[in-house]
Amino acid sequence: MTTYDGETGSAPIVTFSAGQVRGEIRDGNARFLGIPFAAAPVGPLRFALPAPAPAWEGVREATAPGATAPQNPYSGALARILPTVINTGDDFLNLNIFAPPVHGDGLLPVVVWFHGGSLQHGSNALDGYDGTAFARDGIVFVAPNYRLGAEGFSVLAGAPLNLGLADQLAALRWVQAEISHFGGNPDSVTVMGQSAGGNTVAALLAHPQASSLFKRAIIQSGPLMAQPPKDAGRITRAMAKDLGVPATRDAFMKFSPDQLLAAQARVIAGSTPLTGGAGFALALDPGLIPANPIVALESGAGSGIDLLIGTTSEEARLWLVPTGLVMKITWFHLAVARRKVGISAAAVKLFKRNRPYAVLGEVLGDLATDKLLRVPMNQVADARLARGAATFVYEFAWPSPVEYLRAAHAVELGFVFDRLASPDSLGLAGATAPQDLATDMHRAWVNFAATGDPGWEPWSLRRPVKTFDGGSNPVVSAPREDERAAITM
Repeated sequence: MTTYDGETGSAPIVTFSAGQVRGEIRDGNARFLGIPFAAAPVGPLRFALPAPAPAWEGVREATAPGATAPQNPYSGALARILPTVINTGDDFLNLNIFAPPVHGDGLLPVVVWFHGGSLQHGSNALDGYDGTAFARDGIVFVAPNYRLGAEGFSVLAGAPLNLGLADQLAALRWVQAEISHFGGNPDSVTVMGQSAGGNTVAALLAHPQASSLFKRAIIQSGPLMAQPPKDAGRITRAMAKDLGVPATRDAFMKFSPDQLLAAQARVIAGSTPLTGGAGFALALDPGLIPANPIVALESGAGSGIDLLIGTTSEEARLWLVPTGLVMKITWFHLAVARRKVGISAAAVKLFKRNRPYAVLGEVLGDLATDKLLRVPMNQVADARLARGAATFVYEFAWPSPVEYLRAAHAVELGFVFDRLASPDSLGLAGATAPQDLATDMHRAWVNFAATGDPGWEPWSLRRPVKTFDGGSNPVVSAPREDERAAITM
């Protein structure tokens, strides 16, 4: 197996089926960046299922991040706190590997990370997704890119659905075939994702081939849903109308990625995951997503795979607070929103009564967090419990002082990666984020990937939730049970 001497400045070379790559040693660990796992999805391969990466002659340099999937930067208030890295190039179906020095005959656990970003933002080139801390702690960390936005999640006549998800499956198959050359154990793979990445992990967990590709799964703040193609295709149809063409593969092929991004920006302006509007979504698909992931998971899919799943306490603050929308919500807005998603008036009154000093926007945000994420998570955990499947539930509750985000969506990322000094984490959690919490949270994720046990009791009739609050980080039994029950009714 591969070993590295750990000397900073040395250049390890690894040979696998496509050729050789030269990485670098940094901080005692090896890193290999920008390795293609599939062919560039351009030309005739555009809007098509991923094809194998071609082999190369000689040694390929793998010391700098590769190309990123075509995307627009975040706009408006989110641009202040959510970074974007755009590296141009066609070979953006690439992955980064962070590997510890390996000695002896044992292969090490693997984590495969799928970034979030509403299926239209993000990449493995973001500093916050550097896997150094995982490698330091004995994990071979893999971060693939996948197609985003119109290139990855359009609903087009003549094109497969969910191409970005197909890319993720291709990356997982690459890991099965090649990761042992980098010291990783293909029989001990944990797939991990946050937000939209958590959404795709839910779909992967429900996939019929899941057990052959990974052993464990981590879903952070991920919706557990997919939509009928007609609904998921609303943004595609809006883009087609904007461009004056039919929503077909042939028509979209005539536009460059940059032209599609411009159309995407026009039709998506003002939309957020909370307030609605045009947005990309996973589509039900006989090949990749034959059933809604939450339905499949409740029916037993993925029961042989260990699951760590959780949310932040105040997910919706990411979209409500920096934009100022939190102060603009009225009782009328609250009534319309709760009817749209099927929340009773009694539940609204309960949430308001439990938060006597909260403005209505904060009440709406907490209702949305429960309806869209926490209640479905509980339903899946209960269904898995009935089948004897191991499930561990957490809640991230530490309040970030940055822009009054508190425990908003994505604030936990710097803690999970034990990378609080990253500019990405500083933008969400600030310079005073507690290192002790990062140490504890990261260690739990490492332990889960290595052993299947993050360090607290699995889901049971007691409904235990590990609460990362930055204090004692207690395990709380059935937190806010009255509110969960009210939303479930």
